[in-house]
Amino acid sequence: MEGLYDDGKEDGGGDDISASGPALIEPYDDGAIINGMLSKNSFADEGQQTENETVVRETAEDQEVDTADQFEEVGIADNGDFLDVDLKKPNQMAISSFSLLTTFFTITVVHFFIHAHSATHWQDVQVLKQLKSTITPSSIPPGSCIDSWDFTLDPCDNLFSDKFTCGFRCDAVSNSSTSQVTELALDSAGYSGSLSAVDWALPYLQNLDFSNNFFTGPIPVSFSRLTRLNRLALSHNSLTGSVPASLGSLASLEEMYLDNNMLTGQIPLSLNGLMNLKRLEIQGNKLNGDFPDLSRLGSLNFLDASDNAISGELPATLPPSLIELTARNNQIEGNIPATMANLAFLQVMDLSHNKLSGSVPAGLFTHPSLEQLTLSYNRFGLVQVPGNSGLTSQLISVDLSNNEIRGFLPGFMGLMPRLSALSLENNKFSGFIPTQYVLKVLESGTGQGVAQFERLLLGGNYLFGPIPGRFLELKEGSVRVRLGDNCLYRCPVRLFFCEGGVQKSLMECRAFGPMIP
Repeated sequence: MEGLYDDGKEDGGGDDISASGPALIEPYDDGAIINGMLSKNSFADEGQQTENETVVRETAEDQEVDTADQFEEVGIADNGDFLDVDLKKPNQMAISSFSLLTTFFTITVVHFFIHAHSATHWQDVQVLKQLKSTITPSSIPPGSCIDSWDFTLDPCDNLFSDKFTCGFRCDAVSNSSTSQVTELALDSAGYSGSLSAVDWALPYLQNLDFSNNFFTGPIPVSFSRLTRLNRLALSHNSLTGSVPASLGSLASLEEMYLDNNMLTGQIPLSLNGLMNLKRLEIQGNKLNGDFPDLSRLGSLNFLDASDNAISGELPATLPPSLIELTARNNQIEGNIPATMANLAFLQVMDLSHNKLSGSVPAGLFTHPSLEQLTLSYNRFGLVQVPGNSGLTSQLISVDLSNNEIRGFLPGFMGLMPRLSALSLENNKFSGFIPTQYVLKVLESGTGQGVAQFERLLLGGNYLFGPIPGRFLELKEGSVRVRLGDNCLYRCPVRLFFCEGGVQKSLMECRAFGPMIP
C-alpha cells in the first residue's frame, strides 16, 4: 500500500479508521479504498479514534482539502491510478496497524473455518450423551474420562481440554463439515451400567474399548451398526447373555476381545463371516456346546477359548492361518485330529485340562513351526513316535504331564534339537531314564542350535533302576530336574534332582508291573 498519506496530512472529516478484513484494494472515484480497508469515507465510527488517526492528527488537524488534493496526497490520480510517492513515517505506522488488523482478521477467519469443520456430528453427540447417561453415576469417579464430559461444549472441538479430557477420538470426514467419533476407549475406572441402552449409531467408529470395568447386561445387538469397527474390546467386565450372532456382520473387524465376562451359550457359527478377523479371545466365560468349525476365518491368527465349558470333539478343520490355539480348561473330548499337522503356521497349542484321549499324534513332533505343545491334564495313553525321530522338530517346550501315558519314556525327545523344557510327570511311564535325556541335561550338544535341557520333570511315574551316575555332577540351580515319586534305586530327596516326593514303596512298584525288579 503506497501513497496513502503525504506529509502527514489527513483528509477532512477527522473520523476513525475502520478495518473489516483482508481483501483486494481498489480505488473509487471519490478517493475511497473499497472493501472497508482505508478510505476517506471509512474514517467514521461513532466518534471513536484509533492509533492511526492519532498519528495523522499530530501533523494535520482540522485541515480541509478538496477532492483533487486528496487524490494527490494519498497517491491516487484523478483517473484512479496509483502514483509513486514516498511514504512518510505516519503512513508507515498506519500501514503497520493495518497489517496487524489484516493478520488478526485472517486468523479469525481460519479459526472460524477450522471450528466449523471440526464440530461433532449431531448423531455422534447423541451417542456420547446416551453413553454417559447410562453409566451408573456412583461408578463415575472424580477425574475420570466420563466425569469430565461436559456437553455444554462441542466434544470434538474440546477434546483433551478440561471438559473432555479423554475417552474418545475424532477425525475429519471427507466431503463433510463435521468431525466423527472414530474411537471410544474408556479408562479402567470401574464404570458400571448396561450398554444396551445406547443407540450405537457411530458409522465411523473403528475402535471400541471398554475393558476392565463393570459393565453388565448383554452385548448390544446394535453393535452390528458399527460397520467400520476394526477392534472390539470388552474384556474383564460382567457382561451376560450369549455372543450375538449379529457380530458376524462386522466385516471390517480384526480383533475381538470378549474374555473374562459371564457370557453363556454356544459360540455362534455366524462368526465365520468375520473374514478379516485376526484375533479372537473368548476365554474366561461360561460358553458351552461343541467347539465350532471356524475354518472359514482365513485370517485368524490367535484363538483363545480357555476356561469355558466347551464340549464335544475338536473340529476336523481349523483356520489354516492359526499361529496360536489355546482352549485349556474345557470339556473337549476325543482325539486330536491328524489334520492339526496341516496348520502350517501354528506355533503354540495349549489344550490342557480337557478330556482328550487316544494317542498324541506323531505329526506334532515333526511340525515345521510348532514351538510350544501343552497337552497336560488329559487322558492320553500313548505317544506316537515320528519317523525321523523328531530331528526336524521346532518344539522348544513339551508338557504331557498328568495323563495316562504308559510305556517307556520316548527317547526321541532327547534328540529334538531345540527342546529345552520337557514335562512327563504324573503318568505311567516305566523303565530306565534314557541316555539321550542324560546327555541333553549335561551337554548343550555338538551341533549348532542344539539346546540343552533346562527343565526335565519326570516325577510321579514308575521309572526304575539307579539314578544316572552323571547326574551327580549337576550343581543345584544349573538345571531343574525332578525325579521324585518313582521307583528309582537310591534317589533320596536330599539330592536336589530327586525332589518332588520320596520314591514309591517296593510293593507299589511291583504291583504296577512285573518288569520292575
